[in-house]
Amino acid sequence: MTPRRIIRRFGIAVVGAALALTVSPFTLTASASPGRAGAVYTESNDPAGNAVLVFHRAADGTLTPGPSVDTGGLGAGGKLGSQGALTLSESGRWLLAVNAGSDSVSLFRLRTDGMPELADTAPSGGDMPISVTTSGNLAYVLDAGSDAISGLRVSNGSISPIPGSTRSLSGAGVGPAEVAFAREGRVLVVTEKNTNLIDTFRVGPEGRAEGLRSTPSSGATPFGFAVKGRDVLVSEAFGGAAGASATSSYAISPGGAVRTVTPSAADGQSAACWVATLANRQSVYVANTGSNDVSRYSARHGGRLTLQSANAASTGAAPADMALSSGDRYLYVLNGSDGTISGFAVDRDGSLASLGVTAGIPTGIQAGLAAI
Repeated sequence: MTPRRIIRRFGIAVVGAALALTVSPFTLTASASPGRAGAVYTESNDPAGNAVLVFHRAADGTLTPGPSVDTGGLGAGGKLGSQGALTLSESGRWLLAVNAGSDSVSLFRLRTDGMPELADTAPSGGDMPISVTTSGNLAYVLDAGSDAISGLRVSNGSISPIPGSTRSLSGAGVGPAEVAFAREGRVLVVTEKNTNLIDTFRVGPEGRAEGLRSTPSSGATPFGFAVKGRDVLVSEAFGGAAGASATSSYAISPGGAVRTVTPSAADGQSAACWVATLANRQSVYVANTGSNDVSRYSARHGGRLTLQSANAASTGAAPADMALSSGDRYLYVLNGSDGTISGFAVDRDGSLASLGVTAGIPTGIQAGLAAI
């Protein structure tokens, strides 16, 4: 199956006609930013040559477009319909990026100024990688074209496949959306949009995934998710139906068993697809691609979800992936249809205050967001 066919199959049913847009080649111009405090990253997903796009973050949370850095691989064009195409290591020293058009994963070393330097690339282990996650020196990548996950090991600035680590999901054409570690790296979680399943695997002592469990999602079209302690908070897009968005929470056992805690807490918005959560506070944010806004929930002890605000913040067109800066001071949202990133300051109670939008991204992409 070609990358463009996979994009149409796995993306359009969830987020609508915006997913049909394509990317044209581009270059971002480097620009200094006084008081630089961090950075935000996304991907071009350009089939002529994938690149990480860098946005410098000032101390007040505002962004300035910086340079692009080649990944050494190819994008697939258009949107990936996933969460986690970019991910940061727990140490904050490394950035991983998928190359959906060349079936590889790139490893970047982050300099002290936040600029990424390409350190290595490795095969993803399958067809069309769309999401990657890390725990310690392990990484796992989700290959949408082959409906499988595969393991990688990061060591001394290199990344290499783990032999015998590829594991199939529940079937073919499942429309996977994200892979992420849970339970402190002992369990892997994958959402399947087309089958309404949540897959889990135990992680063995050699870093190989074992023992697939597939559990029905509480609601339709489970998409992106965030891990908070032993709990997984999952958006439910309900096929993009107007006003049908919801979020559910699940407790994950060390062995990978999934138990529903909060079933389908509705927010009345459309096409909930991406999730981010504060590390040490209760707020959970869900980007609603169909209604151009972010909902805010509270995740209390035991993973119980309560809707705090259906429209906690307005975004640009077709909000996609989200990322919180280090320290959870700022939330950033990638707007896939107008080529911008919306920024928000996070208040102590979890409420959001707009920092405006930053342009500089070709319209029509959705290929990950990460922030430091």
